[in-house]
Amino acid sequence: MRAFLVVFLIAMTVTLAGIPWVRRAAIAMGFVDLPSQRKAHRTPTPLLGGTAIFIGAIIGVLLIYGGNPQPTVIGVVLAASVVALTGLIDDYRPLPAWAKLGGQLLGFLILAYFGIRVRLPVPDFVNYAITLIWLLGITNAINFLDNMDGLSAGISAVSSSFILLLALINGQFLVGALAAGLLGACLGFLRYNFPPAQIFMGDVGSLFLGFLLAVLGIQLRFPANSNFVTWMVPVFILGLPIFDMVLVVTSRIRRGLSPNTPGKDHISHRLVRLGFSSREAVLILYLISGVLGMMALFITQATIPEGYIVAAVTAVFGVVAIWWLERRWKESENE
Repeated sequence: MRAFLVVFLIAMTVTLAGIPWVRRAAIAMGFVDLPSQRKAHRTPTPLLGGTAIFIGAIIGVLLIYGGNPQPTVIGVVLAASVVALTGLIDDYRPLPAWAKLGGQLLGFLILAYFGIRVRLPVPDFVNYAITLIWLLGITNAINFLDNMDGLSAGISAVSSSFILLLALINGQFLVGALAAGLLGACLGFLRYNFPPAQIFMGDVGSLFLGFLLAVLGIQLRFPANSNFVTWMVPVFILGLPIFDMVLVVTSRIRRGLSPNTPGKDHISHRLVRLGFSSREAVLILYLISGVLGMMALFITQATIPEGYIVAAVTAVFGVVAIWWLERRWKESENE
């Protein structure tokens, strides 16, 4: 427990101290996000906040391991660094979608080399396929969610806190250390990113957060329960970004748009259109993410029938929510 607290404090302190320097560097090098019709901010805002998140989280973890990190730590750090670098390049000069996916694929291959993958009771090639789909899905879901001040970092902090709690309960030191580092870095960044934001994380931050959260999700282990039910735990913990991605992709396909088209049709934007302020929308989504995290805690102790009943009810609520939000969207289009 003391080690996790040390990682958390180091990561938060490094990120807090690093943001002002990163902000100046971003302005000097031209890493600035300019206002546009599809964006909520009205003044030019520096990017690169994600570099401070990356540095804070990684330093926190590496310091606790000293000069002899485990191979798994090396694999995770290398893979996450490749994905973060891809995001950094994209922040400087926007990359095509295939190039960003290529960086994430390289991260997956590094993880596979170090033996980091889903371990369900199915053939290995299926586990690798599930791992790749999960990594790509969650990485891009967090990237999609980075559309309002404080949202992506806050949801990542909520998710990290539940992963840290589960790692503590199940005695997983590596997962706990990484989650503690990520939590500390996200909270340190939120000091400057909560509405109104002084700096944005950029793709370097959102891709790094999404990728590392996906890795932590597949590394969670629950020896006291069956894999046939506990595989749902990371899905619930990261349920909000998954829901947002499904909502956005479904909506854009319905309207004949590419899922990769930028737009103000995310769950956060829809809450604002329902009358909430940006800050209220972000806080509501924090609360929903927390509720899903508590449901994940229940799943860790649930029997197989209980787990699947909870999952089925949640899925029904999700489908109904998407239908209702889409209906409201159509009504607003016709006004």
